[in-house]
Amino acid sequence: MYQQLISYGTSDVYPFHMPGHKRRALPFPNPYTIDITEIDGFDNLHHAEGLIREAEERAAKLYGADRSYYLVNGSTCGLLAAICAAARRGDKVLAARNCHKAVYHAISMQGLAAEFLYPAITRGDLQGQITAAQVEEALTKHPDIAVVILTSPTYEGIVSDVAAIAACCHAHGAALIVDEAHGAHFGFGAGFPENAVRLGADAVIMSLHKTLPSFTQTALLHCNGTRIDPGRVARYLGVYETSSPSYLFMAGMDACIDLIREQGAELFAEYRRCLDAFYRDTADLAQLHVMRREDLCKEEAYDWDDSKLIIYAGAMGGEALHQELLGHYHLQMEMVSADYVLGMTSLMDTDEGMRRLVTALHEIDEKNRRKEALRGTAEENRRMDAPTHETAEKNGRLDVPTHETAEKNGRLDGAPHETDEENRRLDGAEAGFTARMYRENPRRMQIYQALDLPYREVPLDEAVGKMAADYVYLYPPGIPLIVPGEVITEEFIRHIRECRERKLNVEGQGNLAPGRIKIVYF
Repeated sequence: MYQQLISYGTSDVYPFHMPGHKRRALPFPNPYTIDITEIDGFDNLHHAEGLIREAEERAAKLYGADRSYYLVNGSTCGLLAAICAAARRGDKVLAARNCHKAVYHAISMQGLAAEFLYPAITRGDLQGQITAAQVEEALTKHPDIAVVILTSPTYEGIVSDVAAIAACCHAHGAALIVDEAHGAHFGFGAGFPENAVRLGADAVIMSLHKTLPSFTQTALLHCNGTRIDPGRVARYLGVYETSSPSYLFMAGMDACIDLIREQGAELFAEYRRCLDAFYRDTADLAQLHVMRREDLCKEEAYDWDDSKLIIYAGAMGGEALHQELLGHYHLQMEMVSADYVLGMTSLMDTDEGMRRLVTALHEIDEKNRRKEALRGTAEENRRMDAPTHETAEKNGRLDVPTHETAEKNGRLDGAPHETDEENRRLDGAEAGFTARMYRENPRRMQIYQALDLPYREVPLDEAVGKMAADYVYLYPPGIPLIVPGEVITEEFIRHIRECRERKLNVEGQGNLAPGRIKIVYF
C-alpha cells in the first residue's frame, strides 16, 4: 500500500475527489515527529479542558455553534453519536431516505422506529431536496417523532431549506440533525449556501476532509441549544470514537480552521473565480452536459452547491466517461453513476487541473459528436437539433433539462414550478436510473427487528417475496437501495442486475456475493 500510494502521489493523475487538500503540500512537519498519545500538556479529546477544548472553541466560533467537537473517526461517528444522544431507545425518528448508511446503523443500534421521507427526483435524475411541507405532513401524521434527520447538501450538492425545516421540527417538539458532511465549506460567502448551524439545526455533522484542506477522517460535530443533551453527546462520542485519537489529525484540523479564519476571504474568492471559469468554458458542450443552476427548479432543490461538478455522459454512459477521463486524461473523478460522473472540487484546486478537465471534456465531446454524425440517419440529425423525451429515451441520450425548460418551470433563481410534484415525477424523471433504483419498498418490520432474526444467503431469484436481512447499497454514495425488514420484489432484483450489468459497485453490510442476497430466515 505504501508503495502504491507513493506511485499515485507522484503521478500526473489529477484528483477530482476528496480529500479537499487535493494532495497539495501544506506547511506540516514530518508526521513521525509529532505522532503522540495523551501525554502531559496535550489534553484529552474525550475530556477536553486545555488546548483541544480551545481548538474546538475556535471551530465553534468559526461556524456559529454553541459547542463543537473534534471528530477523528469521520462524520460517521458524529452521526452515530448525535442520533443516539438525541433519540432514546425505542423512540420514533423521521429520516430522509437518501441519508448515509451511518444513519441507518444508528437507527438499528438504538432500536429506533423509523419513518422515511423520499426526496424529489430531479429531471436530471438526481435525488433532490426534502421540503418543509413533507416534514410538516410527516410530523402531523406522527406526533411522537422525536428527531428528524436530514442530508443537506447531498452527494451531488442538492440543498434543502434547513431554516424552514428546523422551524417546523421545533414547532412540533422534535430535534433536527443535519448531515452536512459535504458542506464544511458552507457559510463563507463566495456564492455557497449558509451552513446548517446558523440556520437553526440542533446538531450538524460536517467532514472537513471532504471539501476543505484537512486529513481524511477529520470532521466536526456542532451542537446548538438544549434539545440534545450535551452529556449524552459526550457519552456516545466515547462509545463510537476511538480512545486513541490521532494528534496528527487534530493538528491538521486546527491548521485547517486557522487557514479559513485567516485567509478564508481570499481563498474563497479565488475558488469562486475558478468555478465560474469552469462553468463558462464548458457551456458549449453538445454531447456531454455539465449541470448548472438553471437545470434545477425550486421544486427539485432549494439551493445547489456548484462545487460539485456533475457531468452527464449522454449516449456514452457514465462508466465509459469515467474510464475515458481516467485512462486517457489521467483525471480521477469522485463517483460514477449510470448517466454521469461527479467531480469534487475545493479551494485547493488549481487552474491547471481545471483546465485539464475542460480540455478533456471538449475533446471527448468532439469525438462523440463525430461518432453521432457518422451514424448519419435523419432521425439522429433531427434529435440533435430538437431533442424530445421520446427520442432521447429511444436513443439512450440523457434527458437533461435545457435552460429554456428550467426557465419555464421555475429555476432556482426564478418563480416556483406550478405543476404538482407527483405529476412532475411521473412525467419523465421516473424513467431515470436514480428514480428506478431508489423506489420505496414494502416494509414488514423495523430495521433492528429484522437484524435480530436468523438469515441465510440465497440466489436472487429465490429472494423474491422475502424480507431483506441486509442493506444493499450503491457505493458511493452509500445510500441504501433496500434495508433490513423491507420486502425484496421482482423489480428490486431487476435493479440489482442492472447495476451489475452497468459495472456499478453494489455492496451489502457483509459480503454480497454476485447473484446472491441475504434474507430473513425463520
